Amino acid sequence: MPDAPSDLFGFSLFMPQPKEREGIQVRSERAVLAAVRLPESRFDHADPFGELRSLAEQGGAVVVAELTQNLPKPVAGSFMGVGKMKELKALCEEVKASTVIFDHDLSPKQIAKIEAAVGQKVIDRSELILDIFAGRATSAEAQLQVELAQLEYTFPRLRAMWSHLERIVGVGGIGGIGTRGPGEQQLEIDRRLVQRRRDDLSRQIRDIQARRRREVQARKAEHFTVGIVGYTNAGKSTLFNTLTTGGAYADDRLFATLMTRTRDWNLGGGLSVMLSDTVGFVRDLPTNLIAAFRATLEEATHADVLLIVLDVSDPAAELQYDTVCKTLDDLLKEVAKSRDETDAAWIPPRRIVLLNKADKLKDNREALIWQQRVPGAIPICALPPKAGRDLLSQLGMAELVDRVREMAQGGIEELRITLSLRESRLITIIENQSDVISREYGDGTVTLRTKIGRQQLERLLVGRPRMDIRDLRGKPWVPLSPYLRPTEPDWITPEPKAPKAGIAARKPRSASKKASKVEKRGGKADTSPS
Repeated sequence: MPDAPSDLFGFSLFMPQPKEREGIQVRSERAVLAAVRLPESRFDHADPFGELRSLAEQGGAVVVAELTQNLPKPVAGSFMGVGKMKELKALCEEVKASTVIFDHDLSPKQIAKIEAAVGQKVIDRSELILDIFAGRATSAEAQLQVELAQLEYTFPRLRAMWSHLERIVGVGGIGGIGTRGPGEQQLEIDRRLVQRRRDDLSRQIRDIQARRRREVQARKAEHFTVGIVGYTNAGKSTLFNTLTTGGAYADDRLFATLMTRTRDWNLGGGLSVMLSDTVGFVRDLPTNLIAAFRATLEEATHADVLLIVLDVSDPAAELQYDTVCKTLDDLLKEVAKSRDETDAAWIPPRRIVLLNKADKLKDNREALIWQQRVPGAIPICALPPKAGRDLLSQLGMAELVDRVREMAQGGIEELRITLSLRESRLITIIENQSDVISREYGDGTVTLRTKIGRQQLERLLVGRPRMDIRDLRGKPWVPLSPYLRPTEPDWITPEPKAPKAGIAARKPRSASKKASKVEKRGGKADTSPS
């Protein structure tokens, strides 16, 4: 019989206590880092455990030792060799470590075998990252996403987490009269409850994704959008705070930001764009975590331009850049496959690579190598300028602002735009975002002769407003995208269409012809006036 009540996802049940752990508790625990290096493994050869060490310290562990094994392929049942596991056990006893953190994703069976051989708690890379995300999640949206990712991770591991697989019968237990018999395993109950909670979280997150997508599309209809992406701790939030008054939390630690912030970025000259800061990427980020945070990454996948922030002073910068590009490519491919009619005009965002912390390099050779590898990369310093100095005086900021302004405007064209005076919002936007040369007022309309960027004008056409756009010669202006066509204004009378060549106008048949046809059929024509 079970000993004490427990509460699982809001359902109070009587169940035996778990075998070893109810959750991850690496707070102030002495930990040993372990890894099996395979031929295809990706890691920083200069500091193989550097990133895992940072993750473990962010999780609250005290790293006391490290152990590596080189293998051509992992051992089937335990991932690590038997001899190396004995060495790992001796090392844990020597340094008095209670936790072993692996730099890999392990299956439930592998975790159970390693724990049995070593005698200590074993945590894999995904479990550690999920624990850090759970500690960083502050908004309701982030907490839902993290909880779903944790359930997706836990669901296939329930068998390894519990030793009480006996049948539960109805007498004095869950069921009562009418439930006596073979009963049901506690594992089956747990799986059913977890599945129920997963379905509920998935439904809530789908609602969040739909709402976030509507918000992003509404924002893109009126603004040029820019997203900041990059490896975790590369300086994304620092850059966001420097360019805007966003007030995003910035710290020298991994996953300092788990939520998306969007603020106005003033480029000068009456032009502003919407800038978004997103969650950072990391090598071997758990797949279920990416899926759960898809709503948060919606700002990045649907932006017009992505600023990829790269810490060029980090020895592992090349590995980090490859990780970011691969993660972005996977996300954009998924968006391309799953887009619906509302995303018919979606195109992948353009990218600008920012070589952050270039001021920390001993010389500019490293930056030149990166600029040769990634044409158009901009060396920058994301820190705010010193007191009394302008933002554009900071390393790379002037070039960044010019590049984004050029993309936001597109090619500058001089056009005549006629709108109804009732379209006051559109008139104000055009007045603020373009160089208006002259204004001509008609019967309830205004014609603005203006110099405006093609990109800016195409964004105004997303909602299909009523306006007439012509060049200085009077020819209609045609946008590049077939989905962006202005609605025909009601003050323009359409020209009558000429009949097609070779087709004569149809004449009504006379009453005599109708009568002759009726007589041929043997009937009698009605010639009385109607």
